[in-house]
This record gives sequence, structure tokens and C-alpha cells, in this order.
Amino acid sequence: MLDDAIRGEKIWLDGEWLAWDEAQVHVLTHTLHYGLGVFEGLRCYQTSDGRSAVLRLSDHVNRLFESAHINLMVIPFSKEVVSAAILECLRVNGLREGYIRPLVFIGEGGMGLNPGNNPVRVAVTAWPWGAYLGEEGLERGVRAKISTFSRHFVNSKMTKGKTCGDYVNSILAKREALLDGYDEAILLDTHGRVSEASGENIFLVRGGAIRTPPLPTVLDGITRAMIIELARDKGLRVEECDLTRDELYVADEVFLTGTAAEVTPIREIDHRRIGDGQRGPITKTLQKAFFDVVTGQGAKYENWLSYL
Repeated sequence: MLDDAIRGEKIWLDGEWLAWDEAQVHVLTHTLHYGLGVFEGLRCYQTSDGRSAVLRLSDHVNRLFESAHINLMVIPFSKEVVSAAILECLRVNGLREGYIRPLVFIGEGGMGLNPGNNPVRVAVTAWPWGAYLGEEGLERGVRAKISTFSRHFVNSKMTKGKTCGDYVNSILAKREALLDGYDEAILLDTHGRVSEASGENIFLVRGGAIRTPPLPTVLDGITRAMIIELARDKGLRVEECDLTRDELYVADEVFLTGTAAEVTPIREIDHRRIGDGQRGPITKTLQKAFFDVVTGQGAKYENWLSYL
């Protein structure tokens, strides 16, 4: 049964607004069987002046179209139409704040690995969603473990698209972490270097410098890019470089970034306390900078917000 906490009024499906419970697909929907689809996750925040704004709307829509292109999918709507649907989805569902999920998927028709002439379909849904890893996690930090599952090798599945089927890897890592009593999983790449968490980019702080894995093997996270820019604007040194798991263990601070997770500190990895075992000063500084921006208090970054 669908969680009533996320139930809304309307869903945009293939250019039409449907009642929440009427936005359904056939059991032979191709993406349901084979996982070829792409998606995005966006957040809308209520700003300090009472308005509502979607964060980095054009960047997310551009990445949605790039993900589709990577996967040989042609979205049957323009970027402008999809962007307008995202903003309208918040309005029709009466949301001042919320999470928005555009999904591009292959519909029913032929079966087999080749989707052939099956239609490419598009849905946009929005619902209320608080802190992904918990309000306490934002303040105290979360506990993480190095997963037994490796992140995709860069040429086994292209890593720059947000492809539906790729997230089975994340689901396995996340469930393993939760079953073992942790909050989140950190995955290594196939060479044993730190890659990403199950749905977030990762940063460490040591000696005042911020370090994060380079782009070739990780998703080009939009929040990741924001944090790098915000940090450099504050005069902090940011390095994109290979990291090993033991470098995480001895870091002064470790934190995660993502649309859902926002900026979440890690206080422990594999039973090893990180730094003082609480949110560190640089993480706190970047958290504040991030939330200032999304609530409209960072004039320099006003172009990152699309107001309803």
C-alpha cells in the first residue's frame, strides 16, 4: 500500500494531469522488466520571503535529457515542457516544499531486450519529503559501512546517466547496510577506491582541505558541484582525487551530498569514529551555506533557484 505521507492529488503522465490513483501502467511495461529508464530527483524549498523555489531546475532537466540520450531514448517532450510540468506539479499538489521525481520509461508493446518501437513515456510526480537520512542525521551525523558491493565499472554501465536499473546496485548496498545496523553504505569502485554512497557523493576533510573522488567513476552530482563552488567561494581548498577507505577512517570530517541527502555528516564508518564523532566545523559551515542558498538568502546564487 502506498504511504499516505506521500500521496498527492495529481500526476503528470504523457502530457496529461491524472488523478493520483489513476496514473497507472501495464504490467508489461518494458522498463518494469528490464530496467531501461532514467529519472531525476529535485527539491523545492520555501524561501525566507515565503515564496517557493526549485533548486537547479535547468541542471536537473538537462541531466534527465542527457541520461536519456546516453541510453538511446528520445524524450517526446521538450525541456521546456518538462520543466513547466515540474513546477506545475508542485502547484497542483499544493506543495510549498517537496521532492519531485521526473521519470522517463519505456512502455508496453514488444517484449525482449530490444524495446523496438515501444513508446517512451514521461511522468512527473511530487510529494513531501523531509531529511532523507533523518533530521538527527543532519545534526549528529550518520553511521556508514563500506559495502561488500562494488560500484559499477565505468565501462560496464555508463556512470553519467541516472539509469533506473543501475540502482539495483544501490539497493543491495543500502539494504545490506541497514540490516547490519548502519544508516548508509559507501561503495568502492572495481579498483578498490572510494566511489559513492548508495545515493550520494562523498567528501572528506583533513587538515583543512576538502577532498572528493574525481568525476570519471562517479555521478556528476548537482549538489556535489554546488558544494565545491560554495567551498571555493569561502576560500576552502577542494581537491578532486582518488581516495582509499583508510583515508576515510582517519579523516577529520566526512560528509555526503545529494538532492535527497542535502549535506549530511558521517560520524562513524565501520565502527571507526570519524574526527570527534560529530558534525565537524567545515561540514557545518557548508551545511549553512547550502541551506542559505536554497532558502533564497544567497544573492550570488539566485540563478540556482526557479520560483513557482
